[in-house]
Amino acid sequence: MNYLTDTNILVRLVQTQSPHHTEAKNAVDKLLKQGDTLFVTLQNISEFWNVCTRPSDKNGLGFTVAQTDSELSKIEQIFDFLPDTIEVCRNWRELVVNHSVSGIQVHDAKIAAAMKAHNI
Repeated sequence: MNYLTDTNILVRLVQTQSPHHTEAKNAVDKLLKQGDTLFVTLQNISEFWNVCTRPSDKNGLGFTVAQTDSELSKIEQIFDFLPDTIEVCRNWRELVVNHSVSGIQVHDAKIAAAMKAHNI
């Protein structure tokens, strides 16, 4: 089965001191052992970058750009990438218009649009 991985899972994988680290790692390991495919989108990657590089006193991890880039390289070896396409863009616009999405939720709509375009 195919799954789109939530950004929170990606963050928990690199946040080893989190009480949710082991749970996230075990879930990913289990799905991969079952032969499932785990995907990420550009939206997930940019959200991950944002959290990792944001200062810890602003609810981030406080990683340097180099640390974040290193962690992202590890993630790219585990998860497959779903590209943004014109279909993703069309799906996104349809979602935000039909459901009156505004503000920060437009980012989550991009993830839903990618899932729809790639049949995830």
